[in-house]
Amino acid sequence: MNTPFYIARRYLFAKKSTNAINIISTISVAGVFVGSAALIIILSVFNGFEEVVLKMFNTITPQIVISPVEGKTFDPNTPYFNKLRKEKGVYSFTEVLAENALLRYNDKQSVGLVKGVSTDYLKNKSLDSITIDGNFTLENKSLNYAVIGSAIQTFLMVNTTDPFNPLQVFSPKKKASSASSVNPAEDFTILSIPVSGVFEVQQDFDNVAIVPLRFARKLLEEPVRISSIEINLERGVDADQFKANIEERIGQNFEIKDRIQQNKVLYNILGSEKWAVYIILTFILIIAIFNIIGSLTMLVIDKLKDIAILSSLGAGKKLIKRIFLLEGMMITMAGCVFGLIVGLGFCLLQQRFGLVKMTQDNLVITNAYPVALKWKDFLLVFLTVSVFSFMASALSANLSVKKINHLNQDL
Repeated sequence: MNTPFYIARRYLFAKKSTNAINIISTISVAGVFVGSAALIIILSVFNGFEEVVLKMFNTITPQIVISPVEGKTFDPNTPYFNKLRKEKGVYSFTEVLAENALLRYNDKQSVGLVKGVSTDYLKNKSLDSITIDGNFTLENKSLNYAVIGSAIQTFLMVNTTDPFNPLQVFSPKKKASSASSVNPAEDFTILSIPVSGVFEVQQDFDNVAIVPLRFARKLLEEPVRISSIEINLERGVDADQFKANIEERIGQNFEIKDRIQQNKVLYNILGSEKWAVYIILTFILIIAIFNIIGSLTMLVIDKLKDIAILSSLGAGKKLIKRIFLLEGMMITMAGCVFGLIVGLGFCLLQQRFGLVKMTQDNLVITNAYPVALKWKDFLLVFLTVSVFSFMASALSANLSVKKINHLNQDL
């Protein structure tokens, strides 16, 4: 039998001579319990928001983007790209031609990014989830349509239900006349296109007008070259491995980015916010854990006679220190385990029933706080409590053997 563990367990449940010791021990357990539960709940809520935000961004962000290192455009009609288009595992292969242009609707105008996409772009069935007005339609028989971001729609006051008032798009001609023209409009290619829908993701994306590739080619006077290639893969295909294979074969003239590299700032912000909250709550948890020092100090004073007796029976300082070390660990870890269980239960209830609602002004696509459970968070909280409870318990355990020689003489 493990003697220190047995004695520590007896001390944990035994009635103390001073009621204050029981009260302080209960407060210590309650503090760790509340801190652990709060930490796991908040980390899970951050995971939920991260999933919601990334799902929105991933709807319009392809898994892999290929763009030229130098210049704005390149020729996609090469043997390698023709082979890549038909490669196994490729779900959609979208050719993109994008450039800034002047957009005008009625008497309002704004500069936005015109993004021409090939037909594979509409294989993304999640586009409807970000459409807030109209339909995500780009082509209908011989007609072209534009789907604009909410920022453009708000500024230009575009009415998607008015088919007789299209959006006008202005782009400088490549071979504009060098002589000054009486009519400046002659230096621009001006095309009109009706708006079929409005989408909303985030400010960086919402200033984009998505149009058919054939419309963008006519507008930008670019019959062959494109700006980038966007690739989405079949389910089960490893995007990192696929990206590595492209990098190995495509050469140094192209840049290949995955979703993390395309939205590097977003991923950094999400990660840093979660770690900042974890550090702040950990400090609060540390304060609760170090309450154990007061509880164990009073317990040591209460058990001075027991310590002296154990020492007289041959118990060494190491054994006595382990008793109070285990006592402190039991108190804090009991609070931690119960806190994790309650936190898990609350998160499951929130996922199922949406107990805590968000305000109606919140723009996130859900009416309840999203929650996502990750086993790594539970392990992180458990290890955090274990480390600091060990430190606090070790400090208190040292008090139990400081005056052990004097205790033996007094006994």
